[in-house]
Amino acid sequence: MLTWKIGVGAVLIAAGVLISNDQGAVAPSRIAASEITEQTVVPSGRVGTRIGDTAPEIALNSPKGKVMKLSELRGNLVLIDFWASWCGPCRRENPNVVSAYNKYKKAKFKSAEGFDVYSVSLDSDVERWKAAIAADGLVWKNHVSDLKRWNSEAAAVYGVSSIPMSILVDENGVIIGKNLRGMELHRQIDRHVARL
Repeated sequence: MLTWKIGVGAVLIAAGVLISNDQGAVAPSRIAASEITEQTVVPSGRVGTRIGDTAPEIALNSPKGKVMKLSELRGNLVLIDFWASWCGPCRRENPNVVSAYNKYKKAKFKSAEGFDVYSVSLDSDVERWKAAIAADGLVWKNHVSDLKRWNSEAAAVYGVSSIPMSILVDENGVIIGKNLRGMELHRQIDRHVARL
């Protein structure tokens, strides 16, 4: 059996992302995977779901029926977290997301004003959704859903085919990380922190 190990750098190269270094933007085919670790993502200038793209707008209702827009969080480093109350792996990852939120909510960032989480639920029952938010201690205020489960418009736009799925967006709304779980989430956010 052949086993493939793909590092973050290889994934970025495969995605066709331009990376900048001290010599300017470089074509991905000329970058070794080992060089990716401390590089900066160059914005692509387009709306999309690849690293470097501007994250598409999400405007969905909170559990109380208030429309909350992703774009209202511009200026902050934002973790878009796709999850659901019925999803076991999501519920097991929630303590890590809570830990990241508590660790970084008052941090000073190099260029962002702060850190926030924008949770997009693939639930269909508002009461179960609210109960899971409370049970898991998801204390941030940005919880949204269209209550359509896998028919969620936001999930379709972002190409969500499994959950949990996370996307890290910089202060300008540019996607700088995807599928960050466990300590990798903390490592990616740490790259943008001036001090805790």
